[in-house]
Amino acid sequence: MKCPLWLQKEYLRSVIFDDETPAGRRFDIVLTIAIAVSLIILFVESIPALPLWLKISLGALEALLTVVFTIEYLARLYCAESRRGYALSGWGIIDLLAVLPPYLTYFLPGARYMLILRSIRFIRIFRIFRLFSFLNEGEMLLKAIGRSLHKIAVYFLFVLVLVICLGTLMFIIESGEPDSAFKDIGTSIYWAITTLSTVGYGDITPVTTVGRFLSSFIMLLGYTLIAVPGGIVTASFIDTTNDPVRNGRCPRCDAKVRKGDKFCSQCGEKL
Repeated sequence: MKCPLWLQKEYLRSVIFDDETPAGRRFDIVLTIAIAVSLIILFVESIPALPLWLKISLGALEALLTVVFTIEYLARLYCAESRRGYALSGWGIIDLLAVLPPYLTYFLPGARYMLILRSIRFIRIFRIFRLFSFLNEGEMLLKAIGRSLHKIAVYFLFVLVLVICLGTLMFIIESGEPDSAFKDIGTSIYWAITTLSTVGYGDITPVTTVGRFLSSFIMLLGYTLIAVPGGIVTASFIDTTNDPVRNGRCPRCDAKVRKGDKFCSQCGEKL
């Protein structure tokens, strides 16, 4: 007996993984709408004063969507060219995380709100509307951040040492005052972090003239330090865009390119 068309792997693969076909585009659009509805339900359910009938209705609708997402994930595993490859890929892990939370609530009640991870699947909207260039630019940005991680780590360590020193110094200056909120070094370091980051909650303020002078200096210092990580990533991003074929790949479609090529043979991107 011949297998029905909708159960054939080739047909399912063309619908689920291929957005070039009309059926594939419809599938992606319906999936995106389902994700949006699921997130709206999650937001509404977090409101404390909801009528009982609405809670029951939303719960039933969420259960239905969970079944739909579960079937979708199993269908992806069924028709994927490499089941292991899909399951361990970035998209495969995201799809699994979008399915698991409702089942985890039987063991961890708070796990339900992990459904917010479904919002990550909205990235597929780039595929639906052919916005691949945005994805490629985002990928280039991620690569630039990856190359800058060691520099950012050194900078972060420097800032950590700085706030410890500044917080301790403020504790020395302010701790002897009767109305001072700097009762211990930990609180003083917390104040230094909020001040240096220019957040400034205002829950802890210096009362001495020297303390206020130091506080003003830290605020001004914070404005200069905040720009450093952005400058590091920007420099790395410029290096990446100036040398797009460093790894022998097209910056737009990631296809292999040969040395000396002026245009990508797959997408026509200027190299």
